[in-house]
Amino acid sequence: MIEGLRLRLLASGDAEERIPELATLAPRYASLLYRLAYSVLRNTAEAEDVVQETFLRVARRQETLDGIADMQAWLSRIAWNLALDRRRKVVPEQMDEVFAADLRATGLSAEEALEQAGRMATVMEEIAKLPKQERMALELSAVEELSAAEIGEILQRSEASVRGLVYRARAHLKAGLEKRERMERRRRG
Repeated sequence: MIEGLRLRLLASGDAEERIPELATLAPRYASLLYRLAYSVLRNTAEAEDVVQETFLRVARRQETLDGIADMQAWLSRIAWNLALDRRRKVVPEQMDEVFAADLRATGLSAEEALEQAGRMATVMEEIAKLPKQERMALELSAVEELSAAEIGEILQRSEASVRGLVYRARAHLKAGLEKRERMERRRRG
C-alpha cells in the first residue's frame, strides 16, 4: 500500500520531499485508517483508496502538520469523512451483500453459509436503520473497538454523549432484531 501511495503522489505532481513525512505516518496509522474505512464501506478496495486519499490530503497540507495536537484523531477524522462520502455514492444493499459474503466461514456447507450470510444481512439491515450518529458510534465501538474518548474525537462529541449513543444504538438494534424474529415466528407458525 505504501509503494502504491508513493506512485500516486508522484503521479499527482506532489513533490518527492513530501514522501518522507508520509513514510513515518503511513506505517503507524494506515492499519487504523483502513479498519475505520472498511467499517464504513465494507469493501477492501474502497477502504484502501480512502487510506491513500487520506495520506494524499496530508501530503497536500504538510505545512499544517506541526500544528496538529492529536495526529491519530486528525487522520481518523479525515479517513472517516472520506469513507462516509464514498458510502453515500454506493447503494447500501450492494455493500451489505459484499460484507456478508466476506464473512462467510470457509468450512461451512452451502446451506450453513447461506443461513449465516442471511443472518448477517439481517443485522446489517437493522444497523442501517439506526439514526446516523448511533450507527456511526456503534460501528466504531463494536467493529473498531475504539474507546468512547477516541470515538468522541472522531465524531466530535463528548465521551458521555458517545456512551449514550452506543447504548441507544445497541438497544435499538436489539429491539429491531427481536421484532424481526417475532414476525418471522408468526409467519412460520
